[in-house]
Amino acid sequence: MDVVAALVTAIWIMLPAYVPNNVAVLSGGGRPIDGGKTWRGRRVLGDGKTWRGTVVGISAGIALAFLLNAVNGPLSNGIGVSLPIFSIAIALAFPIGALVGDMAASFLKRRTGRERGAAFPGVDQFDFLVMALLFGVIADPGWVLDVFTPLIVGIVLVVTPILHVSTNVAAYHLDLKSEPW
Repeated sequence: MDVVAALVTAIWIMLPAYVPNNVAVLSGGGRPIDGGKTWRGRRVLGDGKTWRGTVVGISAGIALAFLLNAVNGPLSNGIGVSLPIFSIAIALAFPIGALVGDMAASFLKRRTGRERGAAFPGVDQFDFLVMALLFGVIADPGWVLDVFTPLIVGIVLVVTPILHVSTNVAAYHLDLKSEPW
């Protein structure tokens, strides 16, 4: 697989994990998941993690995986890259894992004294990725082992923080986020 095909494949397979966090920001609001509860004097997750954002974000990621499966054949033929089909388990696991990873990062932020929206370099860029992949390995280890070659893993590790930072900066400039990270 050449580098361009690997880049297209890496972004393709990660889209169901990339999209839920962005959709959650756009559709968020409403009741916080932690219900305002505290632990050791700090909010468990904070107001930024809501039921609406989580449900809509996960739903968007699942729908996107099924949409990508629907257009896979014609798109693969059109661009000359054999793109993988998402198993049902991966279509569910990646979006759920991504948002669980985001919630885990919020929990860690609260425990380390960071307020909502505070930067947490490294964690902010990889929290959702690590949990999406972990959920994927648990849900369908064969699919993950088949699709995530060393080249794909390397590309995902390089592209993810670039996409994360650039989409957050764009959301900040569009007044969708109050900070650019």
